[in-house]
Amino acid sequence: MTLFSHPDLTRAEPVAPPRHSARALTQGGTQAQIELDGKIYDLRITRAGKLILTK
Repeated sequence: MTLFSHPDLTRAEPVAPPRHSARALTQGGTQAQIELDGKIYDLRITRAGKLILTK
């Protein structure tokens, strides 16, 4: 009889989502365009340092 070891997937550590710098996306400016499924979104950094994403 052969025993197989299966990993316990219920105890897997959560994987952190990718992190991207807004400053890098805007290349040092205040605006960038992001495309998702053929649609363009505008990302803007406000003077207060907040992010606004609009379609």
